[in-house]
Amino acid sequence: MTKRALITGITGQDGLYLGELLTAEGYDVFGTVRGFNNPKRSVVEDLLPDVRLIEADLTDVSSLHRALTESEPDEVYNLGAISFVGNSWENASRTTDVTAKGTLNLLDAIRVHSGDDLSKVRFYQASSSEMFGKAQEVPQTEHTVLWPRSPYGVAKVFAHYMTVTYRESYGLHASSGILFNHESPRRGTEFVTRKITQSVARIALGVQKKLMLGNLDAVRDWGFAGDYVKAMWLMVQQPEADDYVISTGETHSIRDFLDVAFAVAGIEDWREYVGVDPAFFRPAEVMNIVGDSSKARRVLGWKPEVGFQEIVTMMVESDLAQQRALLAR
Repeated sequence: MTKRALITGITGQDGLYLGELLTAEGYDVFGTVRGFNNPKRSVVEDLLPDVRLIEADLTDVSSLHRALTESEPDEVYNLGAISFVGNSWENASRTTDVTAKGTLNLLDAIRVHSGDDLSKVRFYQASSSEMFGKAQEVPQTEHTVLWPRSPYGVAKVFAHYMTVTYRESYGLHASSGILFNHESPRRGTEFVTRKITQSVARIALGVQKKLMLGNLDAVRDWGFAGDYVKAMWLMVQQPEADDYVISTGETHSIRDFLDVAFAVAGIEDWREYVGVDPAFFRPAEVMNIVGDSSKARRVLGWKPEVGFQEIVTMMVESDLAQQRALLAR
């Protein structure tokens, strides 16, 4: 029989790539969107015309029950969250309601929907490297102590441990992917990587003069979103549910990102085009964040395929094409 999957947060970068993957694997795919007039709805409809969209909200339990009844999924992927870390300090309560309590709402809706057969639905939770925060060991593994340093990170810790609790208490096949930073041309412009590549394109085309950033020495373990959604799917296919770190094991700074991005656009020295604004610094920066994905490589047979330079290059080239198209209108 054809498998059926429900994706929350399908309008985001990961949701779009996962929708493509599952469709290619022959699934009937359903995705939740908040509100009929959601401006991102058309993006999903254009890229994933075979996906059926359902109006639902992680903070509205009744809508989650309706989504499960309508989709009757074999697999549920919870990618829905308020995921912009920088904004979580200003919207800590909303971040908690959606990212933390929303996950609990969905887990319990699955429990009720499944009745006596908790093997009926398999669940994936999008956990985050932001949970490590003030990292207690380098690199980080599935057993590293969690010390989040943002409201977003705290909310993800709650959701992560609630997923573990439903797995251990109810026997739900519930896995968490502790994903380190992953980027693509589909990344939202509020994220620093896409902010950089879009600004680089605009500077190269003479549309923008300056790019203002925060901590240029911040270091991250960056991978490609298209690779990382494959890991999500592989987790759900395993006989036993578990938690997995998904990462490249390599770190690069914002300066490294700028080096590659400007070079792709034909600008060798970016220093005159980039300024630092303290307003973009985090109140508490995460430290020494780099993942050890050896468990995922061993158990899932997963490994990252797209390297750092390739990721930055595809993002800049995509933004150059978009900006040229806008200028031609």
